[in-house]
Amino acid sequence: MSTQQGRLVAVRSRVQRFGGFLASMVMPNIGAFIAWGLITALFIPDGWWPNEHMAQLVDPMIGFLLPLLIGYTGGHLIYDKRGGVVGAIATIGVIVSADIPMFLGAMLAGPLAAYLIKQIDKVLQPRTPSGFEMLVNNFSAGILGGLMAITGLYAIGPVVTAIASGLGKGVQFLIDLSVLPLVSIIIEPAKVLFLNNAINHGVLGPLGVVRVADQGKAIEFLIETSPGPGLGILLACMLFGPKLSRATAPGAIIIHFFGGIHEIYFPYILAQPKLILAAIAGGMSGITTFLLFDVGLLATPAPGSIFALMAVTPRGDHIGVLAGVLVGTLASFAVASLLLGFGRAERKAEREAAEAEKAKADKDKAKADQGE
Repeated sequence: MSTQQGRLVAVRSRVQRFGGFLASMVMPNIGAFIAWGLITALFIPDGWWPNEHMAQLVDPMIGFLLPLLIGYTGGHLIYDKRGGVVGAIATIGVIVSADIPMFLGAMLAGPLAAYLIKQIDKVLQPRTPSGFEMLVNNFSAGILGGLMAITGLYAIGPVVTAIASGLGKGVQFLIDLSVLPLVSIIIEPAKVLFLNNAINHGVLGPLGVVRVADQGKAIEFLIETSPGPGLGILLACMLFGPKLSRATAPGAIIIHFFGGIHEIYFPYILAQPKLILAAIAGGMSGITTFLLFDVGLLATPAPGSIFALMAVTPRGDHIGVLAGVLVGTLASFAVASLLLGFGRAERKAEREAAEAEKAKADKDKAKADQGE
């Protein structure tokens, strides 16, 4: 193997490890995302069974619970429960720093805080007098956690907020150039970072209102709200994804497509960032189809379910809107399936695990027979 090939293999190995780390930070919390998605789809004012009291759960769950879970999980991966606790403390700082869901901030702050407390423990623990271990451990975790929370508040949070603002300006720039399909290159990654509402209501919504007043309908209302790209990715994960994805994707599909809670598919991309290419492909294909059929909506569908989409579609545009959703679904499904290797890697891993388990069982049986 040449030096260059060796470097490529090393780089690919690092990327795979990083992707595995992201998956380990996000996928264990899928159940919490599904719980939030169900509550949101059912009880928000535009949900299936609006309930003002129960809807109060929605904002605290996405604003606090889910980022804290990710921050804790990321810290736990680095340094067990101690790292998880410090990671959660650090995450609260980035949560308080902005009014958008701080998932990216949590994925940065949690592991970083855990790494730092791990290094501090390496220095302090060998030098801690006997009997003072609990005191030193608690104070070191508390002091570092507090400092990291302040760092999140004044440094990490504002950086993530600036990224969100930059993405919004990028979307506006591409729309001004009248290259709508290219908008997906910015919007789809922004959505995965849970900036979808900021872009939809801050950029696309006002533009759509102006176009509706002028033309009677607006394609801007379809750019972010089409369920096609997310549906295709979830279908691919259901058929070809890792075991946990295959188990949870069917429920996520119902929440996403019929309930209109698009955030439910974002963790599947965060766990495997390469799937963002599938989302972009689906978004661009869907928007191009909407343009070809010259369709638009009368208002922003809220939430973005297929039913809400049909309800705000003007007469005569339903076929074109459905065609755009279908094309977006097929495009994202095809690309996601290709990126997932049509399940070959997962099936190979499952076979190897089964063979290893069988070999272990055979070995234990042989030992038992010899013992007799």
